[in-house]
Amino acid sequence: RRRRLVVPGPGAADHAVVVTLAAVSMTWSVDRAAGIAALALASLSVCLGLLQSRGVAAPKGQVRRDLRPIHEALSIAALAAIGVHVVAFMADQYIGAGIADALVPFGSSYAPFAVGLGQLAFYGLVAFSLSFYARRRIGPARWRLAHRSVALFWLLAVVHAALIGTDAAATWLIAGLLPLVVAAAAGLAW
Repeated sequence: RRRRLVVPGPGAADHAVVVTLAAVSMTWSVDRAAGIAALALASLSVCLGLLQSRGVAAPKGQVRRDLRPIHEALSIAALAAIGVHVVAFMADQYIGAGIADALVPFGSSYAPFAVGLGQLAFYGLVAFSLSFYARRRIGPARWRLAHRSVALFWLLAVVHAALIGTDAAATWLIAGLLPLVVAAAAGLAW
């Protein structure tokens, strides 16, 4: 984004030098960073969850003990990053999104379809990720069924990022996120 800064010129009160600066707002930068971090953390969490559930990469019985705390920490960190992403989206004056734009699925005036996919991903990831803490109450079989649906909402987040992510086509982002996304997708397909 470009912003214009008017700087008074030397020696003439009625004369101004217009300087165009390539500047980005702080909230936009935080929004982008939090979105990228959230997708990376969620992708890692999906990978570790799949490794844990399939008993891969360690002797039988050890995987769950070793990976569960890391899987849980990554999930919580992803949810926190999503929260920052949502708050920064609302605070960005360029976009001008309000609470309804940020929280009502497909209600945003800014890219409603892409933002709507992100909102659905957010609600699904929150609900089904946090179902872990209710697994005793809802029973293990129902919990596993609910928790497996996290993959669908993770996929919505990937599509959201591809459609609306400012840096979605940037080589550095593709190089950094694509291996995580492919690993998680391959694990889901396996």
